[in-house]
Amino acid sequence: MPELPDITVYLEALEARVLGQRLERIVITSPFLLRSIALSPQDCAGRNVVALRRLGKRIAIGLAGDLWLVLHLMIAGRLHWYEPRAKRSRRPVLATFEFASGTLTLTEAGSKRRASLHIVHGEAALAEHDRGGLEIAPLDYAAFAERLTQRNHTLKRALTDPQLLSGIGNAYSDEILHRARLSPLALSRSLSDEDLRRLFAAIRAVLDDWTGRLRREAAGTFPERVTAFREGMAVHGRYGKPCPVCGTTVQRIRYAENETNYCPRCQTAGRLLSDRSLARLLKDDWPRTIEELEVRRAQRPA
Repeated sequence: MPELPDITVYLEALEARVLGQRLERIVITSPFLLRSIALSPQDCAGRNVVALRRLGKRIAIGLAGDLWLVLHLMIAGRLHWYEPRAKRSRRPVLATFEFASGTLTLTEAGSKRRASLHIVHGEAALAEHDRGGLEIAPLDYAAFAERLTQRNHTLKRALTDPQLLSGIGNAYSDEILHRARLSPLALSRSLSDEDLRRLFAAIRAVLDDWTGRLRREAAGTFPERVTAFREGMAVHGRYGKPCPVCGTTVQRIRYAENETNYCPRCQTAGRLLSDRSLARLLKDDWPRTIEELEVRRAQRPA
């Protein structure tokens, strides 16, 4: 799912291409995309784009007359930009937004249709799509510590809760926790002041670093390589590979369609966190430490 760095770079690319431009028309080809009924795509035609905003992991495009297009890309939704008369990809398109300056398309990989578009009128209706998470950039440490410890959640859950913090998802939470040297299963109220300060610094550093990397990668073009798995990440998507800090094999916890990746030496003092599916299968044979895991691997037949 595109997160804060990805959405920021998307918005910067859109600002350079559509801000002040007239939206000629919207063509929706997927009946599952449009989730609002009070306003239709026809109500948006002929209006200029006057604003662009990020609401957590959503993209809001403001039109004249206080109309807003609110796009949530979910896991597999992606945006693409085509200059006038440019050849378009054959990938299936959920929606097309036509401007004199070019065409914006929305696609979604796979067969599940989770991406959504809401068309709303006014700031109050727009605010209903804001989950209320704090924005990291203007946040001071005291406000961060107060918000994070309001509830006693695991750090993985706390970082990805859109009601607590804005724009952080599965990928960057893994990177943040690795940089902070904290377990994804540590409870927020169990952290010391030193732990909290280290986490706060890691959030800012990881989001700033990756936003800068993605800007440099796009280099003024429209971002087309938006993915949750990027070269240069420390642990996310790197299960079974060496941690870039200590060389220990990166481990994971799988749940539903997501997984949490972590380094057991850097983050959990050598302890392996129980992966529910494997722990249920292996029961007492589940290794508890890096050393046990390495012994098991050494005992495997060649």
